[in-house]
Amino acid sequence: MFRKFIGDKHFYKMVLTIAIPIMVQNGITNFVGFLDNIMIGQVGTDQMSGVAIVNQLMFVFNICIFGIVSGAGLFGAQFYGKGDHKGLRDTFRFRILICILAGILSIVLFLSRGSALISLYLHEGSETGNIAATLQYGQEYLLVMVIGLIPFALTQAYSSVLRETGETVIPMLAGISAVFVNLILNYILIFGKFGAPALGVTGGAIATVISRFLECAIIIIWTHTHQERNQFIRDAYRSFRLPLPLTKQIIIKGTPLMINEALWASGMAVLLQCYSNRGLAVVAGMNISNTINNVFNIVYIALGDSVAIIIGQLLGANKMEEAKEKDTKLIFFSTASCFVVGAIMVVLAPLFPSIYNTSDEVKTLATQFIRVMAVCMPLCGFLHASYFTIRSGGKTIITFIFDSCYMWVISIPFAYVLTHFTPLAIVPLFFICQSLDLFKCVLGYILVKKGIWLNNIVDQ
Repeated sequence: MFRKFIGDKHFYKMVLTIAIPIMVQNGITNFVGFLDNIMIGQVGTDQMSGVAIVNQLMFVFNICIFGIVSGAGLFGAQFYGKGDHKGLRDTFRFRILICILAGILSIVLFLSRGSALISLYLHEGSETGNIAATLQYGQEYLLVMVIGLIPFALTQAYSSVLRETGETVIPMLAGISAVFVNLILNYILIFGKFGAPALGVTGGAIATVISRFLECAIIIIWTHTHQERNQFIRDAYRSFRLPLPLTKQIIIKGTPLMINEALWASGMAVLLQCYSNRGLAVVAGMNISNTINNVFNIVYIALGDSVAIIIGQLLGANKMEEAKEKDTKLIFFSTASCFVVGAIMVVLAPLFPSIYNTSDEVKTLATQFIRVMAVCMPLCGFLHASYFTIRSGGKTIITFIFDSCYMWVISIPFAYVLTHFTPLAIVPLFFICQSLDLFKCVLGYILVKKGIWLNNIVDQ
């Protein structure tokens, strides 16, 4: 039993070699995001709420891009495991084309319907917040943020391929450079330091957009100047003609994954909209708690990425028994790590909201939300690893049912009914909605145990 769930030193060295650079990149990104959030919070609660709503909309776009690159990435990891650089190059071309198209469509949507989307989150019901001011700040922030959508999409297209080849350090370094530039520019442009004008939320948006262009430039330049290491990039732009059989397979296998990510992200936005019916203080409290949670959830996110890379390469090499053995250890490691992370969050929960310049009502709500998220952290660790296990074998229809269908059929209706038809306070309501993932964990365990994901899709 011990050897089934616990790996040897070589196993953990392999996992951490992949996971640590991803953790460092995401950790620094999210920590700087936390500092950015504090800076905006120092300007005022309405500014913080407006930025939080827009960032929730941006989150939907970000996850859609993740879904696009992941759909092609199902094949990319296995092509690399097989040693097929041409196949990997074709998946890269597919990502570039679809990412740019998604960026253009999103810019049009946000510019034409941005105010209406922000207004969905603005409700009375708490002592904190001004709806008109929050809408104005959100609009100002959104108008600048749309400029950074295309470079973000290109960064994800390049980074996803690099990670599938085992190159996690360069995306990490690019991300670190970008977030430090973002942090410095935020300080200068939000508060008007070193002779610059104090631009508030607009300054924060400008800093973010500049940092995204920087990150994109670093990754693209490094990839093209190291073609011996990145053979997929050779002649990648000579033609965008894609093999029809591969394109069909990416669409067949990848479309459910893309739709799943889009529905999951939009589902998260809908859940926040449901919670926002309890007032603007809830939006502000959720913003603080989600920002803190993002700093800590880097553990299970990085380990989930490790599952996708390690298991995908093993399946591409037809090492099915080894894939099954390593996957069990990976899922256990992710879940156990999240118990530790959750315990730390419970202890530190009251410290983070106290840093913000906001009302006691918002601080209290944020502390309670953080504790609820901490208690549910092991569920997230198990679900994330299970999701990437099922996805690595190309079972995207099943991941669609497992992930976004569960959210829209179970989680969202529960949240809607509780927020609209009961007087239940927001904290126990939030806990009930988060606890619904217990049933999803049971489903995930059954799907992984059955081994339906043991599948080589590139040979097919």
